[in-house]
Amino acid sequence: MSSPIALKMVQRIDALFEIERQINGRTADERKATREQFSRPLINEMGIWVRDQRAKLSRDNDLAKAFDYMPNRSESFTRFLDDGRICPSHNCAGRSLRGVALGRKAWLFAGSDRGGRRAAAMYSLIVTAKMNRIDPQAWLADALARIADHPVNRIDELPPWNWANTVTTPLPQAA
Repeated sequence: MSSPIALKMVQRIDALFEIERQINGRTADERKATREQFSRPLINEMGIWVRDQRAKLSRDNDLAKAFDYMPNRSESFTRFLDDGRICPSHNCAGRSLRGVALGRKAWLFAGSDRGGRRAAAMYSLIVTAKMNRIDPQAWLADALARIADHPVNRIDELPPWNWANTVTTPLPQAA
């Protein structure tokens, strides 16, 4: 049988994610405003509730250990309230890293540690291009074609976050 305290905590977290489901696809400013109005009060109440419930639990209780974990990480846990670009869960990051997990065995054959570092750097740039809604192949082809003759004092124009190309095709949103 599950703990009524744990069930109540899950319900509180689900209430936060219900707010997130409702603001999904809105601008960062809209998400921040909605979080300020609805999520912040829930989190403040949750903090008080967790302290009250923690006081009722023994030191060795698994739920007490989880509750003890939270106060030390409250700044990280609540960071999404102050920035509408941040997702409160790691799902987005997990989806972004799925390609790394799928290619894990292939990375063993990078040839050397140096080759592995180069592959990791390239993969980071490719994922960065995707996150900036730029076709990685188009960006990479253009950047490699231009880099040899590109002035070193303007190298900051080439990374995906600064790259501009009128022929770019936006990537579809990840599901």
